[in-house]
This record gives sequence, structure tokens and C-alpha cells, in this order.
Amino acid sequence: MYRFLLTPRWWGINLFAVLAIPLCVFMGTWQLGRFEDRVQSHEQAAKQPAPGARAAKPLDDLLPVDTVTSGRPATATGRYADQFLVPGRELDDKSGFYVLNMLRTDDGKALPVVRGWLPGRPGHTPVPAAPAGEVTVTGDLQASENTGTDGVDTAGGLPDGQLGMISAASLVNLVPYDVYDAWVTLQDTDSDGDAEDGALRPVPAVAPQGSGLDLKAFQNLGYTGEWFVFAAFVLFMWFRLVRREAEAARDVRLGLVPDTDADADAGTDAGTRTA
Repeated sequence: MYRFLLTPRWWGINLFAVLAIPLCVFMGTWQLGRFEDRVQSHEQAAKQPAPGARAAKPLDDLLPVDTVTSGRPATATGRYADQFLVPGRELDDKSGFYVLNMLRTDDGKALPVVRGWLPGRPGHTPVPAAPAGEVTVTGDLQASENTGTDGVDTAGGLPDGQLGMISAASLVNLVPYDVYDAWVTLQDTDSDGDAEDGALRPVPAVAPQGSGLDLKAFQNLGYTGEWFVFAAFVLFMWFRLVRREAEAARDVRLGLVPDTDADADAGTDAGTRTA
């Protein structure tokens, strides 16, 4: 009854099922592992003290930025150089912009420093001047932004002196010196009053991507279910096709339906004899 499984057509179907099911199971297991890694990193982060509450360390000791060093207070010494305004940034549901200055360190490399946030639009709001001379700053360390970061402007076409994304890749084309692949946000802006009085407001550090149970973590869990469903669907369809083929072969054997292949062969033989 099941000799049809050895026909060339069914060899193709069987090969597809044999390859597709393990692939789906492997991909589902991989996505599940990604989700479990995020859960573990979330649990580890919950046991650690808040990054901003830990002792400040020199910038070079915390690079490169990862899920452990992100948010840690970092110190750097240098002189403020170029200034950029980063539009389209919200704070407490108010629209405004970041004030970013490049801190030239002793080795000539520059660290992007977000001195604070101001409401309004760049060019329409007075910006406090950066301190002159050599300064030592302490700010919460952050990884370079990317196109998936909230508030990033990827459309381009910004006026001179404005920046859409805080990253070494975007800054290296705007300044004639090397830039650290990181930035810091100052929590002590050395300003009194609130933003309405023209004072810079500190920009809170954000948690590093992939360090907790965020949307991407649950996407991994959803993909896990999808891949296992695909594997079950392939197996279900294979059994269904086998059962339908077996039932068709049984009906032909019992004479319930005509054997179209046999009729076709008989017609061919008859035509040959007539010729």
C-alpha cells in the first residue's frame, strides 16, 4: 500500500520533510537560547548595583562599552572643542535637543559629551557656553547610537552644527580628529534652575540594548514558537499527504475509482494496435 513512497515524486517530498523539520527545530532552539540569554542577563543586572551608583573609573578602563560598563560613571580630562546640537530629543514628554561638545583629551582623541538638554528648537534657544580651559568631566558612559535608537534622525539634511545620531561613525566626518566609539552624559550640568530658565537639564543614561526583557527578548520567544509550529506543520502535511495517497491507492485496488494510470496505458496500447 505504501510503495508509492518509493516513487521519484515522493522521494522529493520525503527529502523536503527530512530537511525542513530538523532545520525548523534547530532555528526554534536557537531563538529559545537567545531568549534565555536575555533572561539570564536581566537577572544578573538586577543583582548588580545601579551602574550610576558605582565608583567612577577612567574612560579607558571601561572601553569598549558593553552590557556591564554601559551606564558606569566614566572620567576624562581634556578641553572642549566643537559643539553640536542634537535635535528631536524628548525629556519628560517635552521636545527639545541635546547640547553635545567634543572633549579633546591629551592623546588628541575626542570624547562626545552630552552636557545636557534644552527645550525648543536648535537655533531658537540660547545655549550656555562650555567651560573654557582644561576640565575633568564625569558622566555616565553610553554606547554609540544606531538607527534603532529612539530619537535618532536618519533623514539627514540637518543644518551645520546639528547632529542626528551620536556615534563615532557620524562624527568622524564632521571633525578633523579621532573620536571615541562611546559618549557620556553629564548628570551634574553645573547649572542652577530649570530648563525654562535656560539651564541645561541632565540627560538620563539608558539601559544597553539586549540587557533585559525588552521587546526584542519577547520577539525571540515568539520566533521560537513560530519555528516549532512550522516543524509541526511540515510533519502534519506529510502525514496528511501520505494518508490521502494511501486511501487513493486503496480505492483503486478495491475498484471504487478507476485507475487512471491503467486506463491511460490501455488507451495507448489500443492506439498502437490500431495503427
